[in-house]
Amino acid sequence: MNRLWTLFRSYPYISNVVGYTTLFASADLIQQSVLVSVKSIPNHSIDLAQTARVALVGFFFHSNFNYHWLRALERMFPGGGAKRISLKVLLDQLIAAPATISAFYIGLSTLEGKEDPFADWKNKFWASYKTGVVYWSTMQAVNFSLVPPVARTVFAGGIALGWTIFLFIFQTENTFLKTALHCFNTISKSAAMRLVQYLVKFQTLN
Repeated sequence: MNRLWTLFRSYPYISNVVGYTTLFASADLIQQSVLVSVKSIPNHSIDLAQTARVALVGFFFHSNFNYHWLRALERMFPGGGAKRISLKVLLDQLIAAPATISAFYIGLSTLEGKEDPFADWKNKFWASYKTGVVYWSTMQAVNFSLVPPVARTVFAGGIALGWTIFLFIFQTENTFLKTALHCFNTISKSAAMRLVQYLVKFQTLN
């Protein structure tokens, strides 16, 4: 663990970008594996070309964008405290979330050679944004309050991994997985409320 922490401190850009891209691509491998398992598709192999496209989008946009975006937020609003963390989360949802969701759908559609690269974005953007608000707000609040700035991008990659998997569950027709997603959303909302209460209490004490 000490060696890993030293690596992050010595090479923050490379460590965060590579870590984020790896987690981003891993999410696609996991969701493909789940898709095969749930639908019981015979003789189906993982589409590595799709994973490569996801990795490209993750590397050229998401990892670099998040690295510079999170650093910029910390420079503008350094430190913790309920007000600053809440402001960071708010700006993240108003600016970063729409940008990253748009880049995901448009970027993948472009790499896949679709006739209209904006079609998926038009059909799925709003539903994706609404579904992710609670999850991302909660996780980014944890990121801003507990994770050192030097490791926040790769932590965001871990958040993205979980988000991609649960987005697949949201889209599936499997009843069990739908129930799992409902439980996840309920827990996320409860965690978000408790986190806000904790931050407000912390701010009051300080």
